[in-house]
Amino acid sequence: MIESVRELILAFESSCDETSVAVVENGTTILSNIIATQINSHKRFGGVVPEVASRHHVQQITRCTEEAMTQAGVTYADLTAVAVTYGPGLVGALLIGVTAAKTIAFAHHLPLIPVNHMAGHTYAASYVAPFQFPLLALLVSGGHTELVYMASRYDFQIIGDTRDDAVGEAYDKIGRVLGISYPAGKPVDELAHQGHDTFHFPRAMLEEDNLDFSFSGLKSAFINTVHHADQLGETLSKADLATSFQDAVLDILVGKTLRALKTHPVHQLVIAGGVAANQGLRARMHDALATLSDPPQLLIPPLRLCGDNAAMIGAAAHVAYAEGIRADWTLNADPSLSFPYSREALAAIK
Repeated sequence: MIESVRELILAFESSCDETSVAVVENGTTILSNIIATQINSHKRFGGVVPEVASRHHVQQITRCTEEAMTQAGVTYADLTAVAVTYGPGLVGALLIGVTAAKTIAFAHHLPLIPVNHMAGHTYAASYVAPFQFPLLALLVSGGHTELVYMASRYDFQIIGDTRDDAVGEAYDKIGRVLGISYPAGKPVDELAHQGHDTFHFPRAMLEEDNLDFSFSGLKSAFINTVHHADQLGETLSKADLATSFQDAVLDILVGKTLRALKTHPVHQLVIAGGVAANQGLRARMHDALATLSDPPQLLIPPLRLCGDNAAMIGAAAHVAYAEGIRADWTLNADPSLSFPYSREALAAIK
């Protein structure tokens, strides 16, 4: 009888304002997933301050590593490899994770696996069910809004992207206007379930024959509406404002995704990234897929894996490791790292 090999990957994630270290077994079992959040430190600034984020990562990375190893009940001798997010993200924050991962990999003679942060978000959904290809991923976060087509397990091609603001960024910006502190995504989502779409904000690019997104016009329309009311001394319903904003966002996200499914038939649809926690988006996409004659399976990570975390990096690293992807000791942070664009997407940009 041949015993199965126990693959253990120590994974690091430090791309923005969460310091996270995890131990993942065989790409499917999370033995530990330690997350040190910095939200309270950034709230007073209304967003993430890079220098503050980097300082917190320096303070937390060793503790998180020790806690992840202890909770998983493993030693460095048990590990198969070390994985780390090397981009995209804040360069200073990324460097802390990259340095920690390289140090441990070098000291313990372990392979080093470089992971794209957005590959991690995508593979967070693999904890729900095994991936079947081809699949389509809608990646929505504070820094990204993109449709990614995967023909195979580590082949990522952008077929639709935001032309300006990411959807999560738009939530935070209108949240400030509503008096909601950073991060605003969850409170705006909750407020949106209490009002009505009375303002009918624009659905930018929804009717255009492409798969790209735009949220700057929606954000500006929202802000101008509130400022105009303030000048007239009028008080607008915050719930109606939130509902009107979110309805516009969901119309755009769901509309573009359905268009992508028509041109790129797939077995599964993944929704991942911080905004995947949005309850309105989850419900709207579920209802939209129910109208299709042959809908793909919808995979959305559990709420605890929607935000930045190292378990998602470990899941992606499991596949990257099998694909033979390795980094050497020259690995550096790449804050502008991106998936490649498909030919169709490149043509649309040009």
